[in-house]
Amino acid sequence: MRLSTTGFDIPATGGYAHDWALVDVETSGLIARRDRVLSIAVVTVGPDGERTGEFTTLLDPGCDPGPVHVHGLTAERLRGAPTFDQVAGKIAELLQGRVFVAHNAQFDYDFLAHEFARVRMSLPVSQRLCTLALNRQVDPPTDDMKLGTLAAHYGIPQQRAHDALDDTRVLAGVLRASLRDAARLGLPLPLVPCPPRQDPSFSPQPPKTPCAYSNPGRLVRGGPLRQGMKIAITGSTAASRAELVARGVSAGLNMMKSVSRHTSALVSNEPASVSAKARRAVAEGVPVIDEQTFLRLLADVRPGRSHEGVVTAVVSEARPGRTEVPEAAGPGAAVAPGPGPGLVPEVPCPPAASLGAPVPASLRPVRSAGTPGKPLAGRRVLVLSGTHAVAVAARTRVVELGGSAAVNLSASVTDVLLLPGGEQDRRMRRITALELPVRDERWLAAPAATAQAAAAGRPHEPQVLPRGGVIDLPRPTGTVAPEWHVTAAWAPQADCEIDVVAFVLDEEEQVDCDEDFVFYGAPENPAGTVRLLTGGPAEQSIAIDLGSLPPAARKIVVAAAIDGTATFGDVGAVQIGAAPGSSGAPLARATLDAATTERTMLLAEVYRRGPLWRLRAVGQGYDHGLGTLARGYGVDITD
Repeated sequence: MRLSTTGFDIPATGGYAHDWALVDVETSGLIARRDRVLSIAVVTVGPDGERTGEFTTLLDPGCDPGPVHVHGLTAERLRGAPTFDQVAGKIAELLQGRVFVAHNAQFDYDFLAHEFARVRMSLPVSQRLCTLALNRQVDPPTDDMKLGTLAAHYGIPQQRAHDALDDTRVLAGVLRASLRDAARLGLPLPLVPCPPRQDPSFSPQPPKTPCAYSNPGRLVRGGPLRQGMKIAITGSTAASRAELVARGVSAGLNMMKSVSRHTSALVSNEPASVSAKARRAVAEGVPVIDEQTFLRLLADVRPGRSHEGVVTAVVSEARPGRTEVPEAAGPGAAVAPGPGPGLVPEVPCPPAASLGAPVPASLRPVRSAGTPGKPLAGRRVLVLSGTHAVAVAARTRVVELGGSAAVNLSASVTDVLLLPGGEQDRRMRRITALELPVRDERWLAAPAATAQAAAAGRPHEPQVLPRGGVIDLPRPTGTVAPEWHVTAAWAPQADCEIDVVAFVLDEEEQVDCDEDFVFYGAPENPAGTVRLLTGGPAEQSIAIDLGSLPPAARKIVVAAAIDGTATFGDVGAVQIGAAPGSSGAPLARATLDAATTERTMLLAEVYRRGPLWRLRAVGQGYDHGLGTLARGYGVDITD
């Protein structure tokens, strides 16, 4: 088997030629820290596309094999197979010095990292490539990005889905075709550095039991504690900190590790303490009590109001035809009623002229009432160069006319809008070779007069959301609700790094516990219901298991922060997309590009609205850094 085909060899330059280790695992479940690998296949391929090795085996996990209807691996079939420690050395030999390749690579990588950690070995991988992330960059006209769908698109035969060896052979064909298209488009490979990972340094902590009660507010001097109060502790205590926390939790209190404006009380035996928590308590006016007072109040904690009751109240207040966002969705989140369920209402973008630079008349916003139809429906337009304000105005106009604004050159781009200075863009050579239509500013003034029929695209294009646009997430049709992925992508950056983060918020717009802040240093919350996934240096996703979130979780805020002095005005447009599952068809897409001096940006919100969950494209930026943003949601990342 070769990765190359007639007329195509893996380019020797441009970062496309590597020693590859193509991997597929079948597992007993979806959570790497808990579930086990049942079978593994590894195929090694050289830079010239020639297969250099192959290894596959079943594994005895010593546990229930899980969903047999998916992988077909029964306990009887696995009995007598080697255990992972017996084959770890062989697997390590095949992975050493090669780029780890898998479809949804973080899944396979995490499972193997945990398996190697269990046998006290390090996973010998220094970088990985995800063919799922690579194809999101290539963006072929497929309904979704599942391995079988891509195999059908690229003409690769698939004999036994969910068979590790066959999936790995199919993966080889998908990688071959994806590299061909990436080279044709001039796309950099989304390689992800993989620092050594050993348990327990990367394993999430045991889940904290979510507090079942809503926060009733501040402790009143002389008054009782109430269930749901947020209590923090600082400084030395006579009893162990763990004991005090356990007693508070058993009484129904929400024991926190940091202080915010929503903290009910801070426990401290040192009135003059200068700890970060004490300073924040003084700044926010949070009551401070000593340990003995806290223990005395624990003897009579008054009943609280359950989160279940709060959610039920919201559901009962929802009326047919009303689409305004609840107060928990944040200021300015209300939207006008749409024409039907799941349709996105028009939410006006800020006038492009407000960005502080002249905007040509052809690019100025058009009132939707005066725009007949959507002449750019089904088209994907890449805007090149121009001043920041003019480029933002152009992308805004594309969306108003029914099109989608692209962030990078991909197979789905149908038109290129060339603004002043765009002739010097490095992508112009590729655009010319691909014979893509190149337009100027006048095209957006009357696109129907010059537009050709849109290129053949997906049968179901994602809904294009404007900044502030809202869409209902479909209710699950089966017994298991899909895990929703909110993916952010941007043009590759040479001078800065962008970190995508998430906050799981309660009805007060605060985290229920410090671990509900998900970021690169803690890539999932303790329950594993919200996770950060890295697909490459210019793409990161937040995976949200809506069906397993506790009732206290009312909103998940997805944000991005720049590490360094650069701003989002330097980065340019950020594209977000929402899809069911890691490889599902995108339901919605938005391009957020109005930022100038901002260093952090709220990208999207997923929030409860009655019985539904909704997605809102936000695009609100701030000049401050990630620490200030986190403190606003009740997390002090320096404490």
